[in-house]
Amino acid sequence: MKKEASNKILWIFAIGQLGWSILSGIVSNWMVFFYQPSGEELAKGQIEFLPQTVFLGLTAIGLIGAVGRIFDAVTDPFVAGKSDGLKHRLGRRIPFMRAAAIPFGAVTVLMFCSPVNGTSGWNTAALFVCAMLFYLCMTCYCTPFNALIPELGRSQKNRINLSTYISVTYFFGTAVAYLVPNIAALFGSRGYAGSYRITIGILAVVAVICMLIPAFAIDENAYADTTPSSTGAFKSLVETFKNKDFRLFVASDILYWVGLTLFQTGLSFYITVLLGLDATWTFPMFAIMTFVSFVCYLPVNILAKKLGKKKLIAFAFIFFAFTFLVTGFAGLLPIPAAAYGVIIAVLAAVPMAILGILPQAVVADISEADKNQTGESRSGMFYAARTFAFKMGQSLAMLLFTSIAVINKDVARGQAGFGLGYRLTAFIAAVLCLAGGLVFIRYDEKKIIAQIEANDSQAGGVEDEA
Repeated sequence: MKKEASNKILWIFAIGQLGWSILSGIVSNWMVFFYQPSGEELAKGQIEFLPQTVFLGLTAIGLIGAVGRIFDAVTDPFVAGKSDGLKHRLGRRIPFMRAAAIPFGAVTVLMFCSPVNGTSGWNTAALFVCAMLFYLCMTCYCTPFNALIPELGRSQKNRINLSTYISVTYFFGTAVAYLVPNIAALFGSRGYAGSYRITIGILAVVAVICMLIPAFAIDENAYADTTPSSTGAFKSLVETFKNKDFRLFVASDILYWVGLTLFQTGLSFYITVLLGLDATWTFPMFAIMTFVSFVCYLPVNILAKKLGKKKLIAFAFIFFAFTFLVTGFAGLLPIPAAAYGVIIAVLAAVPMAILGILPQAVVADISEADKNQTGESRSGMFYAARTFAFKMGQSLAMLLFTSIAVINKDVARGQAGFGLGYRLTAFIAAVLCLAGGLVFIRYDEKKIIAQIEANDSQAGGVEDEA
């Protein structure tokens, strides 16, 4: 019998999420902002490092982001299969996490270091290579990391608690990533691009340290099933998608992530272009959103245990759709810009609290129920299959955003149609999120929980940690 992880172990594990969410947040929130600058940022001294030409309605940065996400999605099942089948004295997950952390941080910094100080195709090529390496490193760390969630959360209580903890550290990590322009302002003497590079370098060091903490502080053999899976990666992926409940969850998840990625990529533009605020306002808005989300965490944790996860997640989808709709009207209503930004932040906080906690627990439930039925632990592949699907959605979102955002880009503030492209991204996000909620309603949570509880009763539970 494996030990059940204490809250201390769960928090140590969550620190890893703090680290990789900083790196992911830097790229997700600032790569497009850095390489496809708005007129406001060009006026501040930013350089167009990439050719801004559009090919068949697609931009260079959009293609790089989309191809990177597709590459990331394709490598997820491969890495998951290797992790599930790994035979190592440290376990199946920890060796990957230790090996990937430092390269992950290093390549994040390199993504913002163009070889030519001006517009050049060489910069495009360099960014493409770095983007592929970035997503490979992220997969090698995050896929094994996520596979430990159902292993450390071996009870319903621990699953929800662990999902809450990693949601907290995820929000903190993303908040730190939103601080990039604020910190960069301290290095203004190094130029626009130079100040961003120094800032990202500092944050990458912090992130790597955080990712290494659980990799060295947690004994995987004490808590997790380290028996290697004998099923090949491709066959395991096929078997995973045969699970009907998982397919329903993934379908809703894809729609949600397309919408959310449109929103996250556009947030800095909604603030600077639609509301006319400085980029440094991004962090205060996110800080407000984070604080309100934290206030919601305890109620979400309690309600999930009483009402179940399905009802709360379906509600969050609908609420998020409303938030995106409100965002699309930013700058059009007679409300002060800062106040409107606060309204968006507060509205987004509620569904973010729910969807930041519960989907991970749902995957853990489905993975555990499948293990009870098949007798084979494929938790790594379940999380990889989920990330494979939603990253495909994110790649679509990158193409959509960068292509739609250029609509009326040259229209000056105050003229008809100003900011139309950015508004359309928010409206599309609202429609997709609503569709995701309608799909998720079909998920049979009662059946999954009944299967887990029946097996736990037969097994007699797990050993408590001394």
